[in-house]
Amino acid sequence: MAIFTKQQFESIARIKAGSRGLSATLNESRTFSKASSTTSVFLSHSHTDRAIVEQAKVFFQNLGISIYVDWADETMPEKTNGFTATKIKSKILSNDRFILLATNAAVLSKWCNWEVGIGDAYKLHSDKICILPLADNSYSWNGNEYLQIYPRVEPVNKDNYSLYDNIFRVIYPDGKSIWLDEWLKK
Repeated sequence: MAIFTKQQFESIARIKAGSRGLSATLNESRTFSKASSTTSVFLSHSHTDRAIVEQAKVFFQNLGISIYVDWADETMPEKTNGFTATKIKSKILSNDRFILLATNAAVLSKWCNWEVGIGDAYKLHSDKICILPLADNSYSWNGNEYLQIYPRVEPVNKDNYSLYDNIFRVIYPDGKSIWLDEWLKK
């Protein structure tokens, strides 16, 4: 399995952000709109991975995809409660796709595991769920075994030392693959 390291993913996000920079994502409005794109993604993530979430937002927005991030939703309650869970579930259902930003912290998060369960129930049968595993370093990722049943986003290698900046694929558990941009828009 060839997965991104966090450093590789950040480098690609910086290239995609261009002169705007990654920090511009923080200053954007906290409102979410699906109107400007054809596909929307619920991004499941650990709140401890805020910088990586910002990178993911830039990464997907540059592919023409709207990203829903719960902490960027101004209608979300300040403290988690039952309404939070109800709202998250409705956002998983209303967005076209579900992607788990699968860092080691996300794999340990009770909220992420709950969200994957919801995504599985409503998105797996229609091929609208996948994981984006990110290793802390040198491809060391502690993903749970059950995550192996989901398609995963992988970089495409130029050679043993570098990745293409704009070529990614979704690999299915049976080894078949599709280009990421095709998967996002099908």
